[in-house]
Amino acid sequence: MVTRVVNHRRFSATVSVGDTSQRSTSRYRCVIWSDGGSGVSNYADLIVKAPPTPIAPPELLAVGATYLWIKPNANSIIGDGPIILKEVEYRTTTGNWAETHVVDASTYKLWHLDPDVEYEIKVLLSRPGEGGTGPPGPPLITRTKCADPVHGPQNVNVVDVRARQLTVQWETFGYAVTRCHSYNLTVQYQYVFNQQEFAAEELIQTSSHYTLRGLRPFVTVRLRLVLANPEGSKESEEIVKQTEEDVPGLVPMESLQNTPYEEKIFMQWKAPNETNGAITLYEITYKALSSLDPSADLTTQKGRVFKLQNETHHLFVGLYPGTNYFFTLKASTNKGFGPPVTTRITTKIAAPMMPEYDTETPLNETETTITILLKPAQSRGAPISSYQLVVKEERKSKSRRAASDTPECFSAPVSFRNASALSSPYYIAAELPPSSLTVVQPFTVGDNKSYGGFWNPPLSPAKSYSIFYQAMSRANGETKINCVRLAHKGMSASTQDSDAMEPEKQVDGTVKMAGVIAGILMFIIILLGVILTFKRRRHAYSYSYYLKLAKKQKETASSSTQQREMGPVTTADKSTTKVSTLHKDDPFSTSNQDLNGFDSSQPSLAQPSLTLQSFPYGGCESVELSYQSEGQTAPWEMAKKDENRNKNRYGNIIAYDHTRVRLQLLDGDPHSDYINANYIDGYHRPRHYIATQGPMQETVRDFWRMVWQENSASIVMVTNLVEVGRVKCVRYWPDETEVYGDIKVTLIETEPLAEYVIRTFTVQKKGHHEIRELRQFHFTSWPDHGVPCYATGLLGFIRQVKFLNPPDAGPIAVHCSAGAGRTGCFIAVDIMLDMAENEGVVDIFNCIRELRSQRVNMVQTEEQYVFVHDAILEACLCGNTAIPVCEFRAVYYNISRLDPQTNSSQIKDEFQTLNIVTPRVRPEDCSVGLLPRNHDKNRSMDVLSADRCLPFLISVDGESSNYINAALMDSHKQPAAFIVTQHPLPNTMGDFWRLVFDYNCSSIVMLNEMDAAQLCMQYWPEKNSCCYGPIQVEFISADIDEDIINRIFRICNMARPQDGYRLVQHFQFIGWPAYRDTPLSKRSILQLVRRLAKWQEQYDGGDGRTVVHCLTGGGRSGTFCAICSINEMIQQQNIVDVFHTVKTLRNNKTNMVETMVSSSKPVLPLI
Repeated sequence: MVTRVVNHRRFSATVSVGDTSQRSTSRYRCVIWSDGGSGVSNYADLIVKAPPTPIAPPELLAVGATYLWIKPNANSIIGDGPIILKEVEYRTTTGNWAETHVVDASTYKLWHLDPDVEYEIKVLLSRPGEGGTGPPGPPLITRTKCADPVHGPQNVNVVDVRARQLTVQWETFGYAVTRCHSYNLTVQYQYVFNQQEFAAEELIQTSSHYTLRGLRPFVTVRLRLVLANPEGSKESEEIVKQTEEDVPGLVPMESLQNTPYEEKIFMQWKAPNETNGAITLYEITYKALSSLDPSADLTTQKGRVFKLQNETHHLFVGLYPGTNYFFTLKASTNKGFGPPVTTRITTKIAAPMMPEYDTETPLNETETTITILLKPAQSRGAPISSYQLVVKEERKSKSRRAASDTPECFSAPVSFRNASALSSPYYIAAELPPSSLTVVQPFTVGDNKSYGGFWNPPLSPAKSYSIFYQAMSRANGETKINCVRLAHKGMSASTQDSDAMEPEKQVDGTVKMAGVIAGILMFIIILLGVILTFKRRRHAYSYSYYLKLAKKQKETASSSTQQREMGPVTTADKSTTKVSTLHKDDPFSTSNQDLNGFDSSQPSLAQPSLTLQSFPYGGCESVELSYQSEGQTAPWEMAKKDENRNKNRYGNIIAYDHTRVRLQLLDGDPHSDYINANYIDGYHRPRHYIATQGPMQETVRDFWRMVWQENSASIVMVTNLVEVGRVKCVRYWPDETEVYGDIKVTLIETEPLAEYVIRTFTVQKKGHHEIRELRQFHFTSWPDHGVPCYATGLLGFIRQVKFLNPPDAGPIAVHCSAGAGRTGCFIAVDIMLDMAENEGVVDIFNCIRELRSQRVNMVQTEEQYVFVHDAILEACLCGNTAIPVCEFRAVYYNISRLDPQTNSSQIKDEFQTLNIVTPRVRPEDCSVGLLPRNHDKNRSMDVLSADRCLPFLISVDGESSNYINAALMDSHKQPAAFIVTQHPLPNTMGDFWRLVFDYNCSSIVMLNEMDAAQLCMQYWPEKNSCCYGPIQVEFISADIDEDIINRIFRICNMARPQDGYRLVQHFQFIGWPAYRDTPLSKRSILQLVRRLAKWQEQYDGGDGRTVVHCLTGGGRSGTFCAICSINEMIQQQNIVDVFHTVKTLRNNKTNMVETMVSSSKPVLPLI
C-alpha cells in the first residue's frame, strides 16, 4: 500500500491488486488505524473489464491505384466498451513497417499508397482508462490497382538491319516506370509491300532488345514499342527504318511472252512480284537442247545476255531454225541474283538453203527436153522432205532474170493434167526423195517419165518455159519451201516471129543510143558542177566564222580575268584557212564583208556580245530569209486531187509531186498511194529524211504503211498533241498493242526525259514473219508559241537520235503539225552539224533553200531561221561534251592535268566557256522580283529568278502576294523536278511552306547552316505542330545518320482541309561548312542523293518535286541538282555530260554551280 498526504486533514492510499483476470470480481474495504482510533469504510466491488477488439476485418469500400477506402466495422466487438478511440493500422504484406491512423468517421480512406501493392489493414479500438486499447482485429488483405505507366519505352533504336529482320533495342525499365507488376511490352509495326499495307503486333518477352522476323526486304518499316498494363498504355517514339535488299523472287511465269521466228526469238517479261530491292540486272541464258535437223551443229548455240533494269525484252538473233532452246531468266538486285524461271522455246523451221548456180545454162536442150544439173540443198531446221521440178509456162514475153533472183515458190502440188483445168501457169514435173539426190546429178525435164506420182511430159516447142527447182521441209505442222530458177527454154527458131529485129541491128542501135545519152549526161554533170561550185562560193557560211566568234568571246572574257584562252573546237585553224580561200576571189563580195553581212574589219566582230541570245536577233537573218522562196515552187497536182484533200491538214502545206512518198497501192483504191510526205536529202545521203505532217485520224494507217514500206527505224516528233487548245496531231501510237490496217504496233518501252520521250515499238506486217524495232523520239519542250529559248535541249535531242538510229535503217520520219516549220528546223540543224563536222563550213542559207525545193516552206518563220543559227553557234561554242561512263575517270584526269606552258587545264577552259555561254539576266527578264512590294522577299536584289521560271504561289495567305524567289529546274528525266530557292527569311516562312504544298513537293533539301546573323532561322517545328501562314506543319519523326538529319513532317492547308495532308521529308545536310566550296565528304553528298531518290520513289513513284535551298539558292543548290541529274543520266543512258547538265540548269538560273571545283569532282564517286 502506498499512502500520500493530501493536507493536514487528508491523505490518500493506493493499493495494487494482483493475480486478477478478465471479468473477475472482488469486494474490498479500507480499514485505518491511528492514535486517535480506527475507522472502517464500506465495501466496494472490484470488476476487471476486457479491452475491445473488432470481431470482423475492415470492410473494403473502394480501391484505387494509390488509395484504399475502408469501413472499420467497430460495432461488433469482443471486450468491453465504451469505445472512445478507433485506429487503423496498415502495412505491406512484405514489409516490416506499419503505420497507424486515427479514425474519426464511419469510413476511412488510406492515401498515398503504391500501385499494385498488397496491403494488410487492421483496426484498433480503445475504451477509457489505462490498458483500454485492445489488440488489433482480424486483418483485411487487399491490393491496390495498377496505375498508368509513367512513360513509354525510351531510347529506342534499331541496332541491326537485315533483309528480313530488324533488331530493336531500348532502355531497360522497372516498376518505377510500369507502375504495375503485371504488364506487357509489345512492338507494333507496319510497312507497304506491293501496294498493300501490312500491320502487325508482337509480344516482347525480353528485357532490352527484340528481333522482328519475317519482314519483307527493301521496305520502309514504321515501328513503335507499347508498354501496357491493365490500367493504360504508353508508346515510344516512332522509328522509321528500311530493311536491306535481298535477292529478288522469280520473274512471273505468266508474264513471260515468247514469239519464235526462224532464226530469232523475241522474249518479253515483267519484273518479279517480289523485287526485294531495286532491280539492277536481268540475266538470260540459253542453250540449244535438240533440233529437228539431225545435221545441225548445236555446240555453239548457247549464250548469256544481261539486260538493264528498265529493259524487259530481248530479241535473240543468230539462232538455228527448228531447234528447241532451254532458257533461264533471273533478276538481280545489289544482293545478287534470285532463283531462275525456266522455259523451252522452239524456233520455227526455215526453208532449205538452195545451192548456188552461176548461170542458167542447161546441160543439153532439144525441142521437147532440157537437161539441167541438180545439186543437193542444205536443210535448215528440219530435214528436207522432197525435191520438186516445176515447169512454168511463160505466157507473155518477159525479160530473163538472173538465177540469183528470188522467185516465188510453188506450194500447190499441181500436176500436168490438172494445170489446164485449174488454169495454172505451172505444173510439177517431178518429185524426188532426198535420198535420191545426195550428190550432184543431171535431170532431163520432158523425158516423158513419172517421178513421185508426177508425169514429166515432153515440152512444147511452141512455148517458152522457166524451169524451177525447189526443196521442201515439213515438221511440226509447218511446211517451208525454197526454190531457184535453173533454166529458161525459149520457143524453137521455127516458131519465132519472122518480123523480129535482128540481134545485130538491135545491139547496134542500142549502142548508138547509149552513146548519145552518155554525152548528154556528161554535159549536164559538168554544168551542175560549175553551178554548185559557184553557189557554194557565194553562200557557204563558214563554220570557222562561228568558231572565230567563240574564240573572240573567250578572248574578251579572258582579258577581264587575266586567263589564257583555249578554243574548245580543234578544227578552228583548219577552217579559218579554208574560209579565207573561199572569200578571197569571190567576185560578188565587197570589201571584207563576210557572208552573214557582218564586216569583219569592224569592232563588232572583234568584241561580240557575250550572250548567245543577243547575237542573232535584229541581224541579217531576216534579210537572208527574204531571199528564200516562199510558198509553192513545184507542182503538187496529186495532193490537190479531190480524193486526197481530206488527207491534208493544211491546204497550203502539201506534198510536191517530184519528191512525194508514194505508198504501195491498196487493192481497189487507185488513190491510196498518196500521203502528205516528202523525201528530204541529208548530208551526202539522198532521201535520208521524210518530212511529213502530224498524222490525222484519217491518215494514221497510211502513216504506219509508210513507216513499214520505207523501213524507217526512227520517228522524230516535234510537236505536242494539243497546243493552245488546238489539236496539232492525233495520238497515232498504242498504249500496249494496236493494229493499224495490216500493221501491228506494240509498245515495248517508254523512257521519259525532261525535254523528250523515247518510245520503243515493235512493228510487224500481216503476212510477214519479220519483226522490226522502231523508236519514236518525241521532243516535248518546244513552246506553244515561237521557238525554245535556248538550243541546248534540241542539240542533245538531235545527238540522241543520231546515236540510236541504226546506220542501215531507212529514212528518219520527221513531223510536227504541218511538217514544215519545226520539222525544217530539226532537219536543217542535223544537216549542218554533219556538214560542219566533215567540212568545217556550214551553208545554212542554201541548206534551207534546198529543203524548200523538196517540201514547201521548210523553216517557216524568221524566228525559226534565227533559231537555226543559234543552234549552230551553240554547237560551235560548246561542242559535244558527253563522255561514256567507262571512260569518264580517265578523261577527267586527263582534262584536269595542268599545262605547264599555259598554267591552265582543259577543264578550266571548259568552265570558262560555260561562263561565256551562260545567259545574262536582264532587268526586264525578272520584272516580278523587282516589284517594290516584293523587295523584302529577296535576300539579294542581285540574285533573282527569271519570270518564265517562277513558281507562282496558289494558296491564299491574306494580303501576301503570290511571289517567292524560286525557280523551277529540270532534272535529266523529269521536267520541273527541282524548285531551287533561298533559305526562307523570317517574313517568307509562310511563303516557303505554301510553295511546298502548292507544288506537291515531297522532299526538302537544306544545304546551308543556320545562322541568325544572316537571318537563317529554323523554319520547322521540332515537336508537335506549328502553323506558317495557312499551312500547318506537324512534326512526325527525326533521326540522324552521319551528315544527314532526316525529318518527316505532315503538312496540310488549314484553309482547305478537304485537300488532305501530305508527307514531306526534310533532309538537312550538315557536312558542308560555310567556308568550303564543296562538301567535306563526297560519299556523304552522294548518300544524300541516293536517299532522296529512294524516298521519292517510295513515296510517290519518283514523280514528286524536291525543294532545294542553300543561302541564296545558287552554287550549292546548283551543284546538288547537277549531281542528281547526272546520276539519272548514268542510270538511263550510261553517259556523263557535266557541261550540258550545268548549262541546262543555268539556262533557268544563272548562278547555278558557281565555282569550277564544284562542277566535276562530286561526280567521280558516281562512276
